[in-house]
Amino acid sequence: MMSATPIGRLVLLLAACLAISPSAALASSVDAQINSAVQPLTDALSAFIFFSVTIAGAEVPLIVAWLILGAVFFTVYLGFINVRGFGHAINIVRGKYSDPAHGGEISHFQALTAAVSGTVGIGNISGVAITVSLGGAGAIFWLVVAGFLGMATKFVECALGVKYRQTNADGSVSGGPMYYLRDGLARKGMPRLGRFLGAFYALSIVIGCLGIGNMFQANQAYAQLLEVTGGQSSILAGNGWLVGVAMAGAVALIIVGGIKSIASVTAKLVPFMVAIYVVGALVVLALNITAIPAAFGTIIAGAFSMEGVAGGAIGIMILGFQRAAFSNEAGIGSAPIAHSAVKTDEPISEGFVALLEPFIDTIVICTLTGLVLVVSFPPDMLMKSGLAGIEMTSAAFSQNIPGSSVPLSLIAFMFAFSTMLAWAYYGTKGWTYLFGEGRGKELTFSITFCLFIVIGSSVTLSAILGFADALIFVMAIPNIIGLYILAPDLKQDLKEYWAAVAARRQAILNEGNA
Repeated sequence: MMSATPIGRLVLLLAACLAISPSAALASSVDAQINSAVQPLTDALSAFIFFSVTIAGAEVPLIVAWLILGAVFFTVYLGFINVRGFGHAINIVRGKYSDPAHGGEISHFQALTAAVSGTVGIGNISGVAITVSLGGAGAIFWLVVAGFLGMATKFVECALGVKYRQTNADGSVSGGPMYYLRDGLARKGMPRLGRFLGAFYALSIVIGCLGIGNMFQANQAYAQLLEVTGGQSSILAGNGWLVGVAMAGAVALIIVGGIKSIASVTAKLVPFMVAIYVVGALVVLALNITAIPAAFGTIIAGAFSMEGVAGGAIGIMILGFQRAAFSNEAGIGSAPIAHSAVKTDEPISEGFVALLEPFIDTIVICTLTGLVLVVSFPPDMLMKSGLAGIEMTSAAFSQNIPGSSVPLSLIAFMFAFSTMLAWAYYGTKGWTYLFGEGRGKELTFSITFCLFIVIGSSVTLSAILGFADALIFVMAIPNIIGLYILAPDLKQDLKEYWAAVAARRQAILNEGNA
C-alpha cells in the first residue's frame, strides 16, 4: 500500500492537512497567532546574531564583517582565483574533464544546478528590492562587489566539501562543512575543536534551513500569488497556510528521492527559470535602453553617497554585502553539501565549478533585477515607493510589460520551489550527521521541513526576513573558522592540480605533434 512507503506517509499527512477547511476568519486568526509566536523569537535572535559596532557613523554587524574579511582574504590568498579560474570552470561544467568512473552521485552540471537552485530564489527578486528600498541604487554596486569576492569563498568551501566527503553503506554520499570541520581539523591536530564546530554547524543548518530555504521562500511566493489574484480581496487572503500545504506536497514528492531526484529536477528547472527571468529583465532594459547609462551613473554615484542612509557610504556598502551573502550564501557553507555528491576524484575541480554560483546568482541575476528597478523608478522614489520586497520588483516589471505580474508570479514560484528542494537536502544532511544515516531519520526531517513550509506561508515579511537573515548568518561562524585553518592545505592542493592540468595539456600537445 502507498501508506506503507515514505512518500505515501508524506502524502497522507498533507492530505489530512488539506481536509481541514476553517473559515477565512479562523484561518486569518491562525496566521496572526503564528506570526505573534515567531516575531519575538526573530527579534531576540536578530539582536544576538547581528550585534553591531559603529564605524564612521554606520552600524556594522560583526557577522557581515566576518564574511567580508573572509572573502577578501581568500580572493587575495588564492591569487584571484575568481578571475584566473573562470574559463577553466566553464570547461569543467561542459564535461571536458568528466570521467564516469569517478565516485559520486551526480555530474558537475547537476551539482551546479542543484546548488544554484538553493541560491537563485525569491531573494534575487525580493531581496534586491528590499536592499534598494533601504539603501538606494548604490547598494547594487556593493552587492556586485560582494558577489565577485564571494566566488573565492565558494571555491574554497566546495573543494573542501568534496575532499572530506564520506561514502555511505548504500553508496550515497554525505559531505559539507560538518565533515571537513570534523575530519579536516582532526588531521590538523584539533579533533575536539573539529567535532564541536562540526556539530555546531550541523545543528545550525538544520534550524537555518527552515528559515532561508523554507519559510522565507514560501512567504514571498504566497505574497506574489496574493498580489496577482486580487490582494486582500483575493480568496487567498488570510489563507496562506493553504498555499503552503500545496507547495509542501509538491516538495515532498521530490525530496524523498534524495540528491539524485533533486538534481534531476533542478538540472531542468534551473536553466529554464533563469533564462525566462533574464529574458524578461533584458526586455525591460531594452525598452529603457536610453536610461541605462544614467542608471549605471546613479548606481556608481549612490555607492559612495554620504546621504540617504544611516552611515552614508559605509552604511550602503554593508546593506549590499549583507544582501549578497543572503543571496549567494558564500561563506555560509550550504553549497558544499550539494557539491559533495559530484562524480569526481579531483576535489579542486568542484571548487572551480562552485565559483560560478555567485557569478550567476549575484553578478548576473541580482544586477539585472537592480537595473530593472533603477530604470523603472525615479532616483528619489527608490527609497520612497511605499513598496517592499517582491511587490516592488513586480511593479517595476508591470509598468514596463503590462500583464507581466502573472508570469513573474510563476517564476517566483519556480525560484521558491527549487530553493526549497536544495535546502531540504541541506537540512537532511545536517540531521543525519547529528542523528545517523537511515531512511527513517531522513523521513522524519522531510516531514518537519514540509510542515515549516506551511508555517512560512502564514507569517509576515518582517518576521520571516529577520528570522532567515539571522539563521543563515550564524552558520558562517564555524564555517569560516574551518576555512581559515584548512586554507594552506587547499592552496597546496590547488598548486598540484594546476600542475596536473598543465601536464595533461602538454601530453595532448605532444600526441598531436607525434
